Amino acid sequence: MNTAFNFIDLIIKKRDNKTLTTDEINYFVKCAVDKDFPDYQISSMLMAMFLNGLDNRETADLTMAMTNSGEILDLSPIEGIKVDKHSTGGVADTTTLILAPLAASCGLPVVKMSGKGLGHTGGTIDKLDSIPGFNTEISSSDAIRLVKKNNIVIMGQTQNLAPADKKLYSIRDVTGTVESIPLIASSILSKKIAAGCDALVLDVKCGNGAFMKDFNSAMELAKTMVDIGESVKKKVIAVITDMNEPLGKNIGNSLEVMEAIEILKGKAEGRLKEVALELGAYMLILGNICATKEEARTKLEENIKNGKGIEKLKELIISQNGNPEIINNYSLLSLSSCKKEIISEQSGYISYMDTYNIGKAASETGAGRKTKDDKIDYGAGIILKHSLGDKIEKGDVIAEIYAKTKEKTENAAKILNSSIKISSEPFKTRKSILKVIGA
Repeated sequence: MNTAFNFIDLIIKKRDNKTLTTDEINYFVKCAVDKDFPDYQISSMLMAMFLNGLDNRETADLTMAMTNSGEILDLSPIEGIKVDKHSTGGVADTTTLILAPLAASCGLPVVKMSGKGLGHTGGTIDKLDSIPGFNTEISSSDAIRLVKKNNIVIMGQTQNLAPADKKLYSIRDVTGTVESIPLIASSILSKKIAAGCDALVLDVKCGNGAFMKDFNSAMELAKTMVDIGESVKKKVIAVITDMNEPLGKNIGNSLEVMEAIEILKGKAEGRLKEVALELGAYMLILGNICATKEEARTKLEENIKNGKGIEKLKELIISQNGNPEIINNYSLLSLSSCKKEIISEQSGYISYMDTYNIGKAASETGAGRKTKDDKIDYGAGIILKHSLGDKIEKGDVIAEIYAKTKEKTENAAKILNSSIKISSEPFKTRKSILKVIGA
């Protein structure tokens, strides 16, 4: 790689809306992880990229440069096509805990590397950490061993996975350069490619509880990531899903584990199950387990009915040192002691949910973190009793709030009360699945 570049010249080149070469992008990423390089120059380049954008080739180059900045997991010892899944972040999004064991029970090797939640969105690792004893700190060698044995592992992100992305995101977060589709796409895909996947299913959230608020932005991000996947020879399918209300009824770590178990037992229906089955079906297609979505959906549904999905979840919990008794005894999971009900003051139809603020209300209970160092109350959260469009009567319970203190329930209630609107006219809801790109 040519290291004779003048970094200031590269900033000026991108500032003037010119295209960077592959070597120039590689040099930029190398500089980003070099501790001797000042953050103010890195932030200047990021702002130039934010304002002028990156074309498809530049975005693909940035993705691979960040991928190659650290460790790349070698999953070749595992037979079969390794298909990963990623969500852009939502509220009550518990799909991984449902589709990972279901897909594994259908014969797909599942190596799932997940993160912790921050802000209004929840994290899969936090949900698994709410299971007594469950270990998410798994080495790559142990991950391979567990998948060979049980076909599934869900683990936390390793420290040396795409370190350039960690550095660049930390700067983007404080310089107003987060909301760039090329930068978002390269950030997501660099981590997933470094995690060793052969193919990827993306859940691109769209709505008032998502980072992509409108459909056109979600479409642009989805297409960008599918195009990057194609350019680096990875099969990528992006499913755009609605996030104008929480995906599940339970928001909070132990509570979401309970809801996932109920779905795997065949005892719960709704949007969460629908989206999990949709994403899981495309995982089976990319993994060459099934040829069509209809065949894949049928297979997943069958493994709910015959108990293979819940049995695979039990295997996952046992193999990662968790207590499998939680599957039939929810009292072994935390549930915070203070409870407050939100009561409807009028009859009508639920016509609007501010999903972002509902997520903030759950965070206020202690279920989420405002900074990465905050500790979580695994038993805190919210149970929604109704969905968008439901008819309710005056006096009905809209939601239950759980927290360790009365003050926390009251603070969450104030946010929740202002986040749900009831109207006299019936309300037509949107579909859960809005569009599929790359299928």
